[in-house]
Amino acid sequence: MPERAYDRTDHAILTHLQRDGRIANVDLAEAVSLSPSSCLRRTKSLEADGIIAGYRAELDRERAGLGLTIFIALKVEQHSRETSRQIEEALTAIPAVVALYVVSGEADFLVEAVVPNLGSYEELLLDKVLAIAPVLDARSTFAIRTVLSRGPLPVDQLR
Repeated sequence: MPERAYDRTDHAILTHLQRDGRIANVDLAEAVSLSPSSCLRRTKSLEADGIIAGYRAELDRERAGLGLTIFIALKVEQHSRETSRQIEEALTAIPAVVALYVVSGEADFLVEAVVPNLGSYEELLLDKVLAIAPVLDARSTFAIRTVLSRGPLPVDQLR
Protein backbone atom coordinates (compact mmCIF):
# COMPACT_ATOMS: atom_id res chain seq x y z
CA MET A 1 0.00 0.00 0.00
CA PRO A 2 1.21 3.51 -0.74
CA GLU A 3 2.79 5.36 2.18
CA ARG A 4 1.18 8.67 1.23
CA ALA A 5 -1.21 10.27 -1.24
CA TYR A 6 0.18 10.80 -4.74
CA ASP A 7 -0.77 13.76 -6.89
CA ARG A 8 -0.59 14.63 -10.59
CA THR A 9 3.02 15.73 -10.30
CA ASP A 10 4.00 12.37 -8.80
CA HIS A 11 2.08 10.66 -11.62
CA ALA A 12 3.95 12.76 -14.18
CA ILE A 13 7.34 11.94 -12.62
CA LEU A 14 6.52 8.22 -12.63
CA THR A 15 5.27 8.33 -16.21
CA HIS A 16 8.41 10.10 -17.45
CA LEU A 17 10.76 7.82 -15.51
CA GLN A 18 9.05 4.71 -16.90
CA ARG A 19 9.69 6.00 -20.42
CA ASP A 20 13.26 7.08 -19.71
CA GLY A 21 14.88 6.02 -16.45
CA ARG A 22 18.07 7.86 -17.42
CA ILE A 23 16.47 11.28 -17.88
CA ALA A 24 18.51 13.99 -16.19
CA ASN A 25 16.84 15.48 -13.13
CA VAL A 26 16.99 18.94 -14.74
CA ASP A 27 15.11 17.66 -17.80
CA LEU A 28 12.62 15.75 -15.66
CA ALA A 29 12.00 18.82 -13.53
CA GLU A 30 11.32 20.90 -16.62
CA ALA A 31 8.97 18.24 -18.04
CA VAL A 32 6.87 18.18 -14.85
CA SER A 33 7.11 21.94 -14.13
CA LEU A 34 9.13 21.77 -10.92
CA SER A 35 12.43 23.19 -9.77
CA PRO A 36 15.27 20.65 -9.98
CA SER A 37 15.58 20.47 -6.18
CA SER A 38 11.81 19.86 -5.71
CA CYS A 39 11.83 17.26 -8.46
CA LEU A 40 14.78 15.42 -6.93
CA ARG A 41 13.13 15.52 -3.50
CA ARG A 42 9.91 14.03 -4.92
CA THR A 43 11.78 11.37 -6.90
CA LYS A 44 13.74 10.35 -3.79
CA SER A 45 10.45 10.20 -1.86
CA LEU A 46 8.91 7.92 -4.53
CA GLU A 47 11.99 5.70 -4.29
CA ALA A 48 11.78 5.62 -0.48
CA ASP A 49 8.07 4.69 -0.69
CA GLY A 50 9.01 1.75 -2.89
CA ILE A 51 6.83 2.92 -5.80
CA ILE A 52 10.05 3.21 -7.80
CA ALA A 53 11.53 -0.26 -7.32
CA GLY A 54 14.76 0.35 -9.24
CA TYR A 55 16.42 1.30 -12.50
CA ARG A 56 17.99 -0.98 -15.09
CA ALA A 57 18.92 -1.30 -18.74
CA GLU A 58 16.48 -3.17 -20.97
CA LEU A 59 18.31 -5.44 -23.39
CA ASP A 60 17.17 -6.53 -26.83
CA ARG A 61 16.65 -10.29 -26.54
CA GLU A 62 17.44 -11.00 -30.20
CA ARG A 63 20.68 -9.00 -30.17
CA ALA A 64 21.65 -10.66 -26.88
CA GLY A 65 21.32 -14.06 -28.58
CA LEU A 66 18.18 -15.00 -26.65
CA GLY A 67 15.61 -14.96 -29.44
CA LEU A 68 13.34 -17.73 -28.17
CA THR A 69 10.84 -16.78 -25.44
CA ILE A 70 8.92 -19.58 -23.76
CA PHE A 71 6.07 -19.55 -21.27
CA ILE A 72 6.00 -22.74 -19.19
CA ALA A 73 2.92 -23.60 -17.14
CA LEU A 74 3.85 -25.89 -14.26
CA LYS A 75 1.70 -28.20 -12.18
CA VAL A 76 3.14 -29.25 -8.86
CA GLU A 77 2.36 -31.76 -6.13
CA GLN A 78 1.90 -31.05 -2.44
CA HIS A 79 0.54 -27.52 -2.41
CA SER A 80 2.21 -25.94 0.58
CA ARG A 81 4.34 -22.94 1.45
CA GLU A 82 7.40 -25.20 1.69
CA THR A 83 6.78 -26.67 -1.77
CA SER A 84 6.25 -23.19 -3.19
CA ARG A 85 9.44 -21.91 -1.54
CA GLN A 86 11.43 -24.88 -2.91
CA ILE A 87 10.15 -24.34 -6.46
CA GLU A 88 10.62 -20.56 -6.31
CA GLU A 89 14.22 -20.93 -5.12
CA ALA A 90 15.04 -23.49 -7.80
CA LEU A 91 13.47 -21.52 -10.65
CA THR A 92 14.86 -18.11 -9.67
CA ALA A 93 18.34 -19.66 -9.63
CA ILE A 94 18.06 -20.49 -13.35
CA PRO A 95 19.46 -17.57 -15.39
CA ALA A 96 17.12 -18.26 -18.34
CA VAL A 97 14.08 -17.60 -16.14
CA VAL A 98 13.19 -13.92 -16.51
CA ALA A 99 9.76 -13.91 -14.82
CA LEU A 100 7.97 -16.24 -12.45
CA TYR A 101 4.36 -16.10 -11.28
CA VAL A 102 2.29 -18.15 -8.86
CA VAL A 103 -1.04 -18.50 -10.67
CA SER A 104 -4.47 -20.01 -10.21
CA GLY A 105 -6.28 -22.21 -12.70
CA GLU A 106 -4.94 -25.29 -14.39
CA ALA A 107 -1.31 -24.43 -13.61
CA ASP A 108 0.35 -23.53 -10.32
CA PHE A 109 3.29 -21.52 -11.69
CA LEU A 110 3.88 -19.64 -14.92
CA VAL A 111 7.51 -19.28 -15.97
CA GLU A 112 8.82 -16.93 -18.66
CA ALA A 113 12.21 -17.99 -19.96
CA VAL A 114 14.54 -16.90 -22.75
CA VAL A 115 17.01 -19.13 -24.56
CA PRO A 116 18.99 -19.01 -27.81
CA ASN A 117 17.31 -21.97 -29.54
CA LEU A 118 15.26 -25.16 -29.20
CA GLY A 119 18.26 -27.21 -28.08
CA SER A 120 18.81 -24.83 -25.20
CA TYR A 121 15.12 -25.01 -24.38
CA GLU A 122 15.25 -28.81 -24.27
CA GLU A 123 18.17 -28.62 -21.84
CA LEU A 124 16.36 -26.05 -19.71
CA LEU A 125 13.18 -28.11 -19.57
CA LEU A 126 14.63 -31.58 -19.07
CA ASP A 127 17.72 -30.85 -16.98
CA LYS A 128 16.50 -27.96 -14.85
CA VAL A 129 12.74 -27.41 -14.73
CA LEU A 130 11.54 -31.01 -14.69
CA ALA A 131 14.40 -31.91 -12.33
CA ILE A 132 12.68 -29.92 -9.56
CA ALA A 133 11.14 -32.69 -7.44
CA PRO A 134 7.62 -31.28 -6.82
CA VAL A 135 7.06 -30.44 -10.52
CA LEU A 136 4.59 -32.93 -12.01
CA ASP A 137 3.88 -31.45 -15.43
CA ALA A 138 5.12 -28.71 -17.75
CA ARG A 139 3.20 -27.24 -20.70
CA SER A 140 5.10 -24.84 -22.93
CA THR A 141 3.98 -22.06 -25.23
CA PHE A 142 6.46 -20.34 -27.54
CA ALA A 143 6.25 -16.64 -28.36
CA ILE A 144 6.21 -16.06 -32.11
CA ARG A 145 6.67 -12.30 -31.83
CA THR A 146 6.75 -9.84 -28.95
CA VAL A 147 4.25 -7.03 -29.36
CA LEU A 148 4.62 -5.42 -25.92
CA SER A 149 6.97 -6.33 -23.13
CA ARG A 150 7.24 -4.55 -19.82
CA GLY A 151 5.07 -1.67 -20.90
CA PRO A 152 4.75 1.26 -18.50
CA LEU A 153 2.29 0.79 -15.65
CA PRO A 154 -0.73 3.11 -15.59
CA VAL A 155 -0.18 5.48 -12.67
CA ASP A 156 -3.40 7.48 -12.79
CA GLN A 157 -5.08 5.27 -10.16
CA LEU A 158 -2.37 5.92 -7.53
CA ARG A 159 -3.89 7.94 -4.75
